[in-house]
Amino acid sequence: MEDKLRDIRSTRNPKARIKIMEGHFATTHSHINVYIDMSTVKHRHNNARETANELASKYITSKSIDTIVCLDGTELIGAFMAERLADNSAMSINSHKNISVITPEFNQMGQMIFRDNIQRMIRNMQVLLLVASATTGKTIDRAMECIEYYKGNPCGISAIFSNVKEIHGIEINTIFTSDDLPEYRAYSYNDCPYCKQNMKIEAIVNSYGYSKL
Repeated sequence: MEDKLRDIRSTRNPKARIKIMEGHFATTHSHINVYIDMSTVKHRHNNARETANELASKYITSKSIDTIVCLDGTELIGAFMAERLADNSAMSINSHKNISVITPEFNQMGQMIFRDNIQRMIRNMQVLLLVASATTGKTIDRAMECIEYYKGNPCGISAIFSNVKEIHGIEINTIFTSDDLPEYRAYSYNDCPYCKQNMKIEAIVNSYGYSKL
């Protein structure tokens, strides 16, 4: 399957790039026809830094941020975002801040939780949520509920790719949208046209990558 991957580069910054592969894939919440591989921007520090700079640029002069909550293995990008936002040479309203970069834990019920020693980084803080991709928005919904449960104030959502424009009235700040991937479609399990045509699912995909079936 690897030979089917092809590059998509951001028009804003070509170093912020993803790979895509067309087919029939299953995620936790839906079936999709395009798998988006984000290994480069999540794990290579130069690409992660360039991606972080693009995402952070929206908040430099407009948003006070105390904590970045990272999902989908985006901690490296989150750390570079914090560095960019706190840069005292960038005219940022977050200059000199010591921004927290944290990740929730999942309990046996699949619920997001923050341990007691981390909760102080959420409580009464301005919290930015960072995700790799937003397909249906359900994971973001859960994360927002979790942040609010621990008395945090969700002030922004950033994603490398998003198929939705806003959630809970908050616009999603993203590098790639469905306009960059016009062929991208997400379907509920019951409405998937590929399943109705008895087309085999090629892989299970999640934030870690894909597993061929």
